Amino acid sequence: MADVEAKKSVDEMSRSGEEPPPEFIVKDSKFGSIETSPPLGPFPVVDLTVFSHSSSSSQDLEQELAKLRSSLSSAGGCFQAIGHGISNSLLDKIREVSIEFFSLPVEEKQKYARADNEAEGYGSDRIVSDKQVHDWSHRLSLKVFPQDKRRLNLWPQIPQDFRETLDEYAMKIKIVTEVLFKAIAKSLNLEENSFVNQFGEQSLMQTRFNFYPPCSRPDLVHGVKPHTDRSGITILLQDKEVEGLQIVVDGKWYRVPVIPHALVVNLGDQMQIMSNGIYKSPMHRVVTNTEKLRISVASFIEPDPDNEIGPVEHLIDEQTPRLYRNVKNYGIINYECYQKGLVALETVQV
Repeated sequence: MADVEAKKSVDEMSRSGEEPPPEFIVKDSKFGSIETSPPLGPFPVVDLTVFSHSSSSSQDLEQELAKLRSSLSSAGGCFQAIGHGISNSLLDKIREVSIEFFSLPVEEKQKYARADNEAEGYGSDRIVSDKQVHDWSHRLSLKVFPQDKRRLNLWPQIPQDFRETLDEYAMKIKIVTEVLFKAIAKSLNLEENSFVNQFGEQSLMQTRFNFYPPCSRPDLVHGVKPHTDRSGITILLQDKEVEGLQIVVDGKWYRVPVIPHALVVNLGDQMQIMSNGIYKSPMHRVVTNTEKLRISVASFIEPDPDNEIGPVEHLIDEQTPRLYRNVKNYGIINYECYQKGLVALETVQV
């Protein structure tokens, strides 16, 4: 089904202070009512420097590995990473070009509009059902890896330093990802390349710029509806000041606090499969507010679609039997389930 835009964009409705039209209103949700300010969640801060420096003490290493195990094995499945090696100036710069792009006139942004049924480009969430509730947001999604798969015609030329900034940021995120894969493997007492090998040399990375304008009724709409990520791992740079991300822990929603130069890390469905369900892909959503726009930059890392992924053999035994079958191109499975209202992970269970 082609994208169906509201008669007015969320940005236009935000500027005029209009109430959200019916297609944006969340009426019944199995994920609970919208709370714009639930309690702050129990999401630990993990220092990645101990994983990348050989001089780290065994005590420091075990302490950070324990935080990884605790956070990723809980329903929350999320932590905030510091010591990631990306300069504050680059993090601020990627936020700056995000705001500049979304501030452009509509006709300029439309030059990079997403085609029907495609994931890349500028637009709102894809509409796959007449009953779908629309999200109060705009997005710009771009594939950054493999580099030969970049569609540079969709990479904005304004602001002038957008492309250069995104390229530098993506390169840094790729390095962070490699550190994380090895640390996560180590936290499970696995050989450090156990996950790297499943992702393959042609692993995918898509970066999505998210724009959430203020909404007159944040209690009625989602910036992004509740979902788990189809990725292997997701690395999110939050807005420097404005909260909005929420995660379910033990059946209750919690706010993810803003730490200006930290990266929020959560696992996606494909790492839940690879870890044989030991580590979780958390349910999360984004809420809006009445006063301030919010931006974020999410990087989704997925295995090479041609690679068959499955639970690491060392995580399967009599006490912990195999939970998931091996699959290829989980992204397609996930998208088809989304259209049908199914939980993708449940369809690949043994």
